[in-house]
Amino acid sequence: MSELSGQVAIVTGGASGIGAASAMLLQDAGATVIVADLQEAKAGAGRFVQHDVASEQSWKTLLADVLKRDSRLDIMVNNAGVSGGSGTIENTTVESWQRVQAINSEGVFLGCKYAIEGMKKTGPGKPASKGSIVNVSSIAGLIGSAGPTAYTASKGAVRLLSKSVALYCAENKYSIRCNSVHPGGVDTAIFNPLWQAVGHEQGKAFIGARHPIGRMAESSELGHVVLWLASDRSSFVTGTEIVADGGVTSGLMRRTLFAAP
Repeated sequence: MSELSGQVAIVTGGASGIGAASAMLLQDAGATVIVADLQEAKAGAGRFVQHDVASEQSWKTLLADVLKRDSRLDIMVNNAGVSGGSGTIENTTVESWQRVQAINSEGVFLGCKYAIEGMKKTGPGKPASKGSIVNVSSIAGLIGSAGPTAYTASKGAVRLLSKSVALYCAENKYSIRCNSVHPGGVDTAIFNPLWQAVGHEQGKAFIGARHPIGRMAESSELGHVVLWLASDRSSFVTGTEIVADGGVTSGLMRRTLFAAP
């Protein structure tokens, strides 16, 4: 596959989980991939750049490096995020709240802001060059939950930020699309506390049973959603949310996805 040949993509949180799977699939499709993460992957796709999504200076440095080395930016995948624990509205501390928002919400805001700047500097059709921004949210950004409070609020912010960015780019005729992805339970490190408590296989079966489809997702399945949104296959899709949740949000369920076994 070479449908993304000549294009340059940044994937935040690309050292593991959905980010790593997305980076590999984008690279396999022909893109030059920059994996932006605090911790380098032991193995994976793309060129690693140490990056803190909560730092505006880190974003400025990252964009300058990409434009200097690769001369363009076509795809931004804002995937980096943290769970923030299981705190409720009563026991979440201000410090915990601010940390989660800084990474999950403000980090995506900065990613969109600097993606637009980089994409406007790309190609002969400036500032009308094509670009795709993919923001990884969660089903927690679609439906209410008693907790985790900070995480749920941050993912809801990503959903509406994505719509705002999409409309802004459309109104300004930037030809830059922006969409959000909303996974259900994915077998990634975000569930490590549960894996450590009850074991990986038991925990995976427990979470999987709460999905109508009967299992958790693998990172690669969400990576394919990211790839589709990044490519011209989704050229008429902007300002929307793509839900890949195994049916969790399709109707009312008696058991919550986030409950302990």
